[in-house]
Amino acid sequence: MSPFKAYLIEDHGGLARGGMVTFDPARLDPGEVDIRVAFSSVNYKDALAATGAGRIIRRFPCVGGIDLSGTVTASRDPRFQPGDAVIATSFDIGVAHHGGYAEYARVPGRWVVPLPAGLSLHDAMALGTAGFTAALGVVRMEENGLRPDRGPVIVTGATGGVGSLAVNMLAARGYRITALTRKESEVDYLKSLGAAEVMFRSTLDLERIRPLDRALWAGAVDNLGGDVLAWIASTMQQAGTIASIGLAASPTLNTTVMPFILRGASLLGIDSGYIGEPYRSGVWQRLAGDLRVPHLPAMTRTITFDDLPDIFHDYVEGRAHGRVVVAIAGA
Repeated sequence: MSPFKAYLIEDHGGLARGGMVTFDPARLDPGEVDIRVAFSSVNYKDALAATGAGRIIRRFPCVGGIDLSGTVTASRDPRFQPGDAVIATSFDIGVAHHGGYAEYARVPGRWVVPLPAGLSLHDAMALGTAGFTAALGVVRMEENGLRPDRGPVIVTGATGGVGSLAVNMLAARGYRITALTRKESEVDYLKSLGAAEVMFRSTLDLERIRPLDRALWAGAVDNLGGDVLAWIASTMQQAGTIASIGLAASPTLNTTVMPFILRGASLLGIDSGYIGEPYRSGVWQRLAGDLRVPHLPAMTRTITFDDLPDIFHDYVEGRAHGRVVVAIAGA
């Protein structure tokens, strides 16, 4: 393997800074599967890591990118052979193990998932960790009894990657979706994904959250945390289910036990980072089947590897929209 291009994040006087480098393959981390990376993606976590806006990187230096798809070039794991199309997302990729923003990657075999039939390498990254997380939330909520006939579902942070995918995925399954956003310019976009109605965060009185408010939601996909999640808990219907996915607003949660003991509401933590097999492959199989996202092309744009450094500030400054795929070696 010859030296290759990579986006490496390094520590400069206590500040994380990323840039393109020529990377020596001898510096790749241990792992059983070598992959020629075709595509990666951009997630909020990637932007925090690359800009130093969040304490995401746990080891310097580290090649960024928590997602990758590509083709196996060598394998010490008998489940994978050269030429296999594969996906690797989450775990320590891009934060404590060299990640997907490179022309080659080496990862442990247990982090690798075969590309499901019906998904391309590009579409796998249009989904990426965001799509896997949204699908895992839907699977967990439905295992907990959520059905379209139980009532409406609210999706917060609805214009982001997980939010957009969750709106479209749930709408395609017959749920009535309310999309919550602070971006009043995105109403048409959210309705095009299947949202029946759009609410604005500015209309919520988060200074006066009651222990139990008017019951509104059978389900909720929350990407924000903080007071929005507390308000959602107070407005759940009897036996309603909340999938707690993100903390874009706040990692804190100040609420009471009343929604849980008087209405039987459930708060499900969605751990897309470290959930293992066979659950992980099962969710990816469903993303190629009954959880397929019908409007995935419309919410996705593709950038070149060279354009990657310019995209991160859109995420940090709240201008991100839908999904961004990075063409590493893919066409």
